[in-house]
Amino acid sequence: MARSSAEDMELRKSCAVAIAGAGGKEEEIVLSIRVAKGRGIFEKLGRLAEPRVLAVTTKRSERNEKTKAFIRVLKYSTGAGLEPAKLYKLKHLTKLEVVTNDPSGCTFFMGFDNLRSQSVAPPQWTMRNIDDRNRLLFCILNLCKEILVRLPKVNGIDIVELALWAKDNTPAVITTQVTTTQESNQDGATVTVVTEREVQVVSVEKDLLVSHAEEEEEDMESMKSLLSMYLMGIGETEAFSERMKQELLALEATNVYSLLEAEPLLDEVVQELDAATLCIDDIDEWLQIFNVKLRHMREDIASIESRNNTMELLSDNCKGLVDELDRLLNKLRIPPEYSAILTTGSFEEKRMLKHVEACEWLSAALHSLQASNMEPCYANMRAVREQHEELEKLKAIFVKRATDFLMNYFSTLADFMLTDKSYFAQFRGQLKRPDHADLRFKCRTYARLLQHLKSLDGSSLVPLRKAYCQSLNLLLRREAREFSNELRSSTKIPRNPPGWFEGSSNSNDTSMVSEAYSNMLKIFIPLLVDESSFFAHFMCFEGIDNKDDDDDLEIMDPDGKDDKPETTSSELGALNEALKDLLDGIQEDFYAIIDWAWKVDPLRCISMYGLTERYLSGQKTDAAGFVRKLLDDLRSKIISQFNKFIDEVCHQIERNERNVRSPIGVLSYMTKFENLASRMEHNIQGQSRDMVDKAYSKLVGAMFNTLEKIAETDSKSFDIVLIENYAAFQNSLYELANAVSSLAKFYHLASESYEQACTRLCNSVINLQFDKLISFHQKVDELRLRCGKSNEEIPFQQGLSKSDLRKVLKYSLTGIDRSFNIMYKKLVKSLTTEELLPSIWIKCKKEFLDKYAAFVEMVLKIYGNEPVTPVAEMKELIAPL
Repeated sequence: MARSSAEDMELRKSCAVAIAGAGGKEEEIVLSIRVAKGRGIFEKLGRLAEPRVLAVTTKRSERNEKTKAFIRVLKYSTGAGLEPAKLYKLKHLTKLEVVTNDPSGCTFFMGFDNLRSQSVAPPQWTMRNIDDRNRLLFCILNLCKEILVRLPKVNGIDIVELALWAKDNTPAVITTQVTTTQESNQDGATVTVVTEREVQVVSVEKDLLVSHAEEEEEDMESMKSLLSMYLMGIGETEAFSERMKQELLALEATNVYSLLEAEPLLDEVVQELDAATLCIDDIDEWLQIFNVKLRHMREDIASIESRNNTMELLSDNCKGLVDELDRLLNKLRIPPEYSAILTTGSFEEKRMLKHVEACEWLSAALHSLQASNMEPCYANMRAVREQHEELEKLKAIFVKRATDFLMNYFSTLADFMLTDKSYFAQFRGQLKRPDHADLRFKCRTYARLLQHLKSLDGSSLVPLRKAYCQSLNLLLRREAREFSNELRSSTKIPRNPPGWFEGSSNSNDTSMVSEAYSNMLKIFIPLLVDESSFFAHFMCFEGIDNKDDDDDLEIMDPDGKDDKPETTSSELGALNEALKDLLDGIQEDFYAIIDWAWKVDPLRCISMYGLTERYLSGQKTDAAGFVRKLLDDLRSKIISQFNKFIDEVCHQIERNERNVRSPIGVLSYMTKFENLASRMEHNIQGQSRDMVDKAYSKLVGAMFNTLEKIAETDSKSFDIVLIENYAAFQNSLYELANAVSSLAKFYHLASESYEQACTRLCNSVINLQFDKLISFHQKVDELRLRCGKSNEEIPFQQGLSKSDLRKVLKYSLTGIDRSFNIMYKKLVKSLTTEELLPSIWIKCKKEFLDKYAAFVEMVLKIYGNEPVTPVAEMKELIAPL
C-alpha cells in the first residue's frame, strides 16, 4: 500500500510555515493531507480538479483555557509553495456527506451553518483512497467529540464500517511523547511543528454503537421485570391454558350479575323521562302563542317608524332647501360699494386698496358661478345666468377703465423723465448708472392691480405690455446714447495710435478703449437685466424666477397661492417678443463704442471679445433672454471687426509680392510679426484665445505663402530667401513661442521649412563643385537598381571602369581644400545675413561627408581594393576648412 500523505512530515512542516505566515503561529497541526478540490458540475464541463491540502489544527486559548479547532484549506502558489486559501471553524461543522455519484467513495463534502450563500454548492474533496478518507473523517469526529462534545450528521457512510476500520487501524489509547521542532519561515518568524501528539483516542465504535447496546440491555431488563411479576409455575402449557379459561368465565359471570341488579333503577328513570316529555309539549304550545303576538307587535312598530322617518326626511329637505336658497341669493347679490368702485371713481394710490378688494370679490364671484363649480341644476337657472351676464358686464367696464388708465400712466412717467433736463445732466462729467428707483416705485403701486387684470381678462395685458415697452424704450435708448457720448468724449486716446506691426509703449497705450467698453457693459448690462426681470414680473409673466423682485412686487395668485408655475413655451415666446420691444435699438450705442474702439486700436477687439464672453456666460435664457441676444450680437460685431482687421493685415502682407526688389533679403513682416503677436497676447482676456489662434493661423499662412511666391521670382536665390526669412521669423518669435503653444506650432513649421531649404542649398553647392563624383555614383546606382546589374558586371560597363574611377577620384579630390574654399565663397556671396553662415557651412560639410561615405561604401562593394581616401581621413581634412 502506498504511503499516505498524512504521514508526510515535509508536508506538515510546509503547512505549518504557511499557517504561521498567515497569523496562525499558535496553532498546532493535528493532521495534514493532500486532496483534490472540485464542484461536480465543473468536472462535467471538462475542467480539472484543483490540488489542495487540508490541515486540521487546534489552538488553545490562554484566557479561558479552551481549545478551538479549525480546518484550513491551503493551495499551491506559483513558487510551488503553500499559501492559505480558506479557513473553516470546526464548531460550525454540521454535516459530513459522502458523494454517491463517486463509485470509489473517496469524494465527500462538508456542510457549515455560517456560509453566506447556502444556495451555492459546497466544494467537494476527493481523497486518494478510502484509507485517507476514513483517516480524515475519523480525525474530525474525534475532535468534535473531544472539544465540542457533539458529533456532526454523517451521511453516505456506514458507521459500523468506519468503527471497524478505526478498530483495526488505531489502538484504543495511543500515548506518545510530544516532540516539537523550531523552524524559521521566510519572514523570520519561529514556527512550532508538532510531529506527534499525546491523544486519548476515543473509540468511534464505542461512541457510535453505544446506543444499540444500551437498547438491547434495557429490553432485557424490561422482560425480566415483567416476568418477575408472575410467580406462577408455567412449566406445563396445558395447566396454564386451563387456568386462563377459568378466570375468563368468572369475569363474564360477574358482568351479567351487575346488569341484573341495576334493573329497578332503570324503570324509575324511564318514568321520570315520560313526565318531562309532557311538560315540554305544554311549553312548546305556549311559545307558539307568544311568537304570534310578538310578530304582530313588530309589524306595528315598523309601520310607525317608517311614517316617522318620512316626516323627518321631509323636514330636513325643506330646511336644507331654504338654506341653499339663502346662500344662492347671497352669491347673486352685488354689493353696492363694490359696484361703485368698479364702475366709477379714479385710480389714485390711496384708493388702490379698495380697488384690489373689489377685484378679489369680482374674481371670487365669477369663479363661484362657473358651471364646473356649481350643481347642474343651478347652472341652468335663469337667475344664475342673468347674474353671470351682469358680472361679465361689470368686469368688462372695469378692465376697460383700468387698461386706459395704466396705458396713459406709463406714457406720462416716461415723458416726465425724458423732459427732465436735470436727470440727463448727471451723465456729464460723471458716468453713473441711470436711477430707475422712483420709476419702479410708482409702477409697483399698481402691481396687484395688474395681477387681477390678468385673472379677469388675460388679453388685456397685451396692450398694456406694449405701451410700457414703447414708453420705457425711449427712455433707455436716450440714456444709452447720452452715456455712450459722454464715455467717448471723456476717454483720452493717444494722438498717434501704434501701427499694426509696431510694439506697444506707454506713450501709445490704448487700454483706455477697452476700459470704456467695459464701463459700458458694467453699467448697462446689469441695468438691462434688471429692467427685463422687473418687466417680466410686473407684467405677470408666469414662471420667471427672481427672488429680488418678488417681495417688492408682492405678486401672488388671486386665490392666495404664492407658488409659481413653470414658464411655458408660449409664455416664454411672448416674453421675448415683449423684451425685444422694450430693448430694441439700444444695441446701436454699443455698436458705436465698438466701431470707435476699432478705429483707435483694432487689437482691442480681443479684450472686448473676452469681456463680452464673460458677461454672456452669466446670463439666463428666461427674463434676460434679449440681453443674451444683445451680447451675442455684440460678440458677432467684435468678431466681424477683428476679422476685417486681420484681412487688411493679410492684404498688406500680400502687397509685398508686387513691391519686392532685388536683392530681396529679409522681409519686414517676418521680423515685425512678433510685435503684433505680443500685442495680441497682451490683449487676451477670458475666452478670446480661440479667436486669437485663428487669427495667428490666417496671418502666418499669408506670410508663408507670400514668402514662397516672392522666393519663386528668382530661382537662383529661392533657397537663400527662404533660409534668411525663416531664420529671422524663428529668431524674433523664439521667446514668445516658448510661452504660447499655438505660436510654437508655427515656430516648428518655420524650423522645418528652414531645414529643408538649407539641405537643398547645401546639395546644390556640393553638386556644383563635385559634379563628376556625384554623377559617377548616380550612374552606378542607376545600373544596380533600374537595370539590375550585379556588382561584378558594373566595372565592365562603359564609363564605369576602374580607370574611369581613378580619373574621377583624381579630378574631384585633388586640391579638395581649394574646392571647399570655392564653396565657402559662394555661400558668403549668396547670403546677406552673416549670422547664418557658420551653421549653414557646418551643415554643408556634414552633407558632403554623408555623400562621400555612401560613395566610399559603393567603391568597396564593387571595385574591391581600389585605393580611395577613407571617410575618417576625409573628415579630418575638411574639419579645419
